[in-house]
Amino acid sequence: MALPQRVCLAIVVCSTALTLAAAAPAVSSDTSAPCATASTCTPTQEVSGTILIKKRLTRPSVTAAVSLYQRGTAVELGKDAADSNDPLAYERSRVVLYLEGPGPSTSAKPPAMQQLNRRFTPDLLVVPVGGTVQFPNLDPIFHNIFSLSKPKSFDLGSYNKGETRSVTFTKPGVVFVYCHLHPNMEATIVVTPNRWYARSDGSGNFRIPNVPPGQYTVVAWHKAAGFFRKTITIQPGHNATADFFIPIGDDPQQNASMKSMDGMEGK
Repeated sequence: MALPQRVCLAIVVCSTALTLAAAAPAVSSDTSAPCATASTCTPTQEVSGTILIKKRLTRPSVTAAVSLYQRGTAVELGKDAADSNDPLAYERSRVVLYLEGPGPSTSAKPPAMQQLNRRFTPDLLVVPVGGTVQFPNLDPIFHNIFSLSKPKSFDLGSYNKGETRSVTFTKPGVVFVYCHLHPNMEATIVVTPNRWYARSDGSGNFRIPNVPPGQYTVVAWHKAAGFFRKTITIQPGHNATADFFIPIGDDPQQNASMKSMDGMEGK
């Protein structure tokens, strides 16, 4: 082949290669993209299970007469969440589950515990260590939110409708929240030691995703029943199951503890 023909052929081949390369999709360098090979992956599994509760555990709240503590604008008292048409579904939905011990946290948007109709809404929140909770006042009256719990004590002072305060929780534990001005108002914030937590639904089902293989202690907490624990092992490629019977008297064989764990006491 003559030299000019070879040069032309080379130019055509190079031009075609460049065109194909430009048309090919770019490979993302984002570390959140799927793993290219097994050696670069940390496989994760999930922990799931069922909460079985056969009787009502939460005592009905007793609210003092409005005249005893209400000042200024009259605000209708909101419905007590415990007054559910399905009390057992309510009890099952009040169980918080998490994995014991330190682990990764999360930077999710701070949840809000509103003050509305002289109640906290919601009255149960779960956040990991380092998480922040906002306390917006939606009532046309003053509220003064506080807690005396060991993991986190605070007093937000009195503030009016449209204002908000926030609290960051730096230690794991159970934090009970109240209002100085309205004794019927109470709520609970469970601060977990890591991001591996969940709440069971009304059917008692729960799921904790993205857990690396290893041995863990699953903790179940219910305000009226206390703490329960089970040890599980997650094998690579296999999910783990942890079922709980609450209270412990419903299943004597359950490996659970009614004692408050060190550092998790709220009072």
